[in-house]
Amino acid sequence: MTEAPPYPQRRTCPYEPPPGYREIGERGPVLKVTLFDGREAWMVTGYRESREILTHPNLSSQRTHPGFPIVAPRFRSQIARSLALIAMDPPVHDVYRRYLNPHFSLKTVRAMRPALEEIVSGFIDAIVEQGPPADLVPMLAVPLPSLVICRHLGVPYEDHDFFQDASGKVMLGTEEESATAAQDLVDYIDRLVAAQIKEPADGLLGTLVRERVIPGDVGHDELVSIALVLLIAAHETTSSSLALGIITLLEHPEQLARVLEDPGRLPGAIEELLRYIATTDLVATRVAKGDIEIAGHLIREGEGVLVSGTLANRDAQVHGRAHEFDVLREDTHHLTFGFGIHQCLGQNLARLELEVALNQLLTRIPGIRLAVPVDELPILGAGTVQRVLRLPVEW
Repeated sequence: MTEAPPYPQRRTCPYEPPPGYREIGERGPVLKVTLFDGREAWMVTGYRESREILTHPNLSSQRTHPGFPIVAPRFRSQIARSLALIAMDPPVHDVYRRYLNPHFSLKTVRAMRPALEEIVSGFIDAIVEQGPPADLVPMLAVPLPSLVICRHLGVPYEDHDFFQDASGKVMLGTEEESATAAQDLVDYIDRLVAAQIKEPADGLLGTLVRERVIPGDVGHDELVSIALVLLIAAHETTSSSLALGIITLLEHPEQLARVLEDPGRLPGAIEELLRYIATTDLVATRVAKGDIEIAGHLIREGEGVLVSGTLANRDAQVHGRAHEFDVLREDTHHLTFGFGIHQCLGQNLARLELEVALNQLLTRIPGIRLAVPVDELPILGAGTVQRVLRLPVEW
């Protein structure tokens, strides 16, 4: 392996990191990697070191900084580099979070459970009615988070095909596809916000218009950027996590049996899935706005910093049998939702969606199994993000 190994690397298994990542982790907890454009950036792979640097005052999310590490061509667009929340530092970031936190709190999400259970039940009904084989990507993993975030935001669900396709291209397309899809989404949301300002409706967008836009706290364009982030993040990562979680359980029948014999184990199993599958490699892409000393290394002002959730979640210093999937594991703590001020806003909702979907799927179709060998599943292993394109099952 070179002095600064390449990042990202292509995956070969739906739920496992690329084979070369294990050696990168062993060389950590802090090392330099080489990006697609030949530039180098620091990568933090240790669990403790990741938590430390994610709370460091000299770590910045400003994507327009010339030293900010771009990990794939699709993230070079102006829209990608100016996203609300994600590309912001305090104090502006903190203000936006304060506006949004109540709408994604544990109390708010728990109140959504009955509606979510009804939604999932409808999807499972359709799967059972069709009979095997069934493709769980278009029948559950993709439409579930789309419908949930549409209802929460107040976005017309009849437009879901458009934004599902567009959000996928933003995250996994070529540079041109990503930039075009991002602009299409911005234009779409811009029209929605304009309509909401004229006549605020139910849903988070309407609420933010009444509470923040009309009083002048948030501008029209700011709300468009906020909605763009929420729509993509809530759909794309939850969809992939659900599909990858199903595959992982089906590929570990002894672990699945433990969940089936005691449904009370499901929440713990979900935390282990979140630790193990690492839908996205990175929990943070940052730039140093001042020098940072960590793990015997000096990260200088202006240098790029990547924090690998995939590797931090498999840090043998804090996780016993770090590369094993174990639903009874007690040390399930992970950084999949990040850490510090940028910790994932929608993590409570994501957990609930995974819990309700897996509970109904596994209890109503207990004999479910993959209809093809796992190595034949079509995956889009775009390095930083993993997506399963089809998930055929039978029972």
